[in-house]
Amino acid sequence: MAHVARELLKKELVNLMKDESCGFSVGLEDDSDFFTWRVVFEGPSDSLYEGGIFTAILKFPGDFPNNPPEMRFETEMWHPNIYPDGRVCISILHPPGTDRFNDQETADERWRPILGVHSILISVISMLVDPNLNSPANIDAAVHMKNDFEGWKKKVRQLTRKSVEG
Repeated sequence: MAHVARELLKKELVNLMKDESCGFSVGLEDDSDFFTWRVVFEGPSDSLYEGGIFTAILKFPGDFPNNPPEMRFETEMWHPNIYPDGRVCISILHPPGTDRFNDQETADERWRPILGVHSILISVISMLVDPNLNSPANIDAAVHMKNDFEGWKKKVRQLTRKSVEG
């Protein structure tokens, strides 16, 4: 099973590395391990993240594409859908099927083996631009955004600047 996953990931990696226009770049964390990727996002233009450089690690399970990878930002983020430890919380990264504890999320929004890594990365960019306050992973950031939008924007801009200062 892991062999199939490795071949699939190798193919996806090569295709994504060829795509110059996507707003992110991908590479392996370690050349011998196709299951751990380093992703560098450019902050989307016309967003609070514009001009920033954000690094995340994607860890793929041995049974990929049956189950989704886990994604964690290494860059400090202040976002309702990113846990304080950097883990990304969006529907597409949730295992397939339905979740009886979350009736707001349909099976269609969750991971499906037909989806590729490109879909995940595009979803993450879209999440950065348009946070979902209905199911926050970082309650403090969500409350800050809801109650003091200007203050929240200021903090995000500070972290965006910090992301390129090294």
